[in-house]
Amino acid sequence: MATANAPAPRQIFINLPVTDVARSTAFYAAVGTVRNPQFSNDSSSCMVISETIFVMLLDHARFRDFSPLEIPDAHRTTQVLLALSAENRAAVDAAIAAATAAGGRADPCPLQDHGFMYGRSYADPDGHIWETFWMDPAAAPQATQA
Repeated sequence: MATANAPAPRQIFINLPVTDVARSTAFYAAVGTVRNPQFSNDSSSCMVISETIFVMLLDHARFRDFSPLEIPDAHRTTQVLLALSAENRAAVDAAIAAATAAGGRADPCPLQDHGFMYGRSYADPDGHIWETFWMDPAAAPQATQA
């Protein structure tokens, strides 16, 4: 919430090209997002992660309305790694388990365990990689200086 001296929180809308909107919508719902029907239809789904983070799942035809560039095959190339924080290490593992149970691929990137920070990843059915990580903010400054 904005105060008199602070700007309103910014929002991010992550636009992802998907081959099957219904399958991707089901996957993202299984990993904890909620579909916003106001901004969803047969060619797209707006999936809410938080009050400020949204994932727009767009079929390839709809995605091309926004960009004329070639849509890469995320199973073969990496253009972006998306990272979301988690409350603790157990929540990181739970996120990977939920993604795997919903048809995602666990740990396409190496597991990271630095003591103060723990992270794992999953790929959605279209190959987009999401990292889930926990970090102890009190230990992070000392660990990064070492």
